[in-house]
Amino acid sequence: MSNKVPQIRFNGYSDDWEERKLGDISKVIDPHPSHRAPAATEEGIPFIGIGDVNEIGNINYKTARIVDAKIFDEHHNRYDLSIPSIGIGRVASLGKVIRLRDDIGKYVVSPTMSVIQFTNNNDLDFLYSNMNTPIFQKQFKSFSNGSTRQSVGIQDLRILMVSLPVDIEEQQKIGSFFKQLDDTIALHQRKLDLLKEQKKGYLQKMFPKNGAKVPELRFAGFADDWEERKFENNIVSIQTGTNLLGTDANEGTPLLKMGNIQRGYFSFNKLEYLDSNSNVESENIVNYGDFLFNTRNTLELVGKGATWTGMSGKYAFNSNIARFKFNGIDTIFFNYLYNTQQVISQVHARAVGTTSVAAVYPRDLNSLLYYLPSIEEQKKIGSFFNQLDNTIALHQRKLELLKEQKKGFLQKMFV
Repeated sequence: MSNKVPQIRFNGYSDDWEERKLGDISKVIDPHPSHRAPAATEEGIPFIGIGDVNEIGNINYKTARIVDAKIFDEHHNRYDLSIPSIGIGRVASLGKVIRLRDDIGKYVVSPTMSVIQFTNNNDLDFLYSNMNTPIFQKQFKSFSNGSTRQSVGIQDLRILMVSLPVDIEEQQKIGSFFKQLDDTIALHQRKLDLLKEQKKGYLQKMFPKNGAKVPELRFAGFADDWEERKFENNIVSIQTGTNLLGTDANEGTPLLKMGNIQRGYFSFNKLEYLDSNSNVESENIVNYGDFLFNTRNTLELVGKGATWTGMSGKYAFNSNIARFKFNGIDTIFFNYLYNTQQVISQVHARAVGTTSVAAVYPRDLNSLLYYLPSIEEQKKIGSFFNQLDNTIALHQRKLELLKEQKKGFLQKMFV
């Protein structure tokens, strides 16, 4: 196969692609040559940096600086966003590519990016995806310079090489394919964000607020007040994990460390493993329903805890993690109760140490106060949130799969 054609191609196209300089197929514009951000104002229009916009061009108005609306006319003389345009981060978020839309009201662009407007009848969607390919990104970042703040100059942008088919129809087909894929990814991202917001709302309404003995929202058939309890009233046992050290060998017994426990769930990034010949005590192995508590972390993150709902007997946990056994608490329910703001704020108040290294000793949790409903209501609440988490995890996996598919297509559908 010629190195001038992609590995995957639409039927009907066989000509070699050509290589062109970015400056030959587009206007590469410095949006604000003075490189000084205008003064912020209370009213006006957004002055967007590359981090204030997502890939499809939606502006985060909470983070964008607001500047005098008169600045728009000055910028409009340099770049007219009614012409299809792309922005690329060249000072911050190096290589991040965004669509600069003209249908969301007036805004102006920070010099931390460059505005790129394609000429010669090239397809914007094709070139947007092309600039996200690994080969383009590698080439772009090879021009970065600066010891503390990396940047890529406007002149360097103009000499970046872009491979593209001569036939505009092939560009359009590829561009349309990736645009539909991007729209599908964006749709799944919105669904995922909505589910997370719904969960956040339910957590606020299905547990009593400070001073209340009943939640705002509860299942039918339950009317009794929740009872105030101390943590020590429900603890049967506390046990820390193994002192054995893991490695990244990717074989043996998986070992949970403090970084693997998040607030209410487990992360399996950077997982370590105990050697298969290690003598791991049975009490250091995690079983379904165990509540694991992170005794060490940064001051902000120490004290995170989560209930294990995965396979029993497969994972070990280390000595920076404490396992609690309870009586009178459904541990699935406790996973969500523990991670309410009312409880976690009490945990943080008991932390000792510095900002970077802090600890919460399990015995210091004895005086934690919280409210408990009947065990039957606990199980209903726990099951509800567990199912919601499973739905969120399913959407997360779908989203990750789509992103992986896009990554594969970007590698195979461009030269």
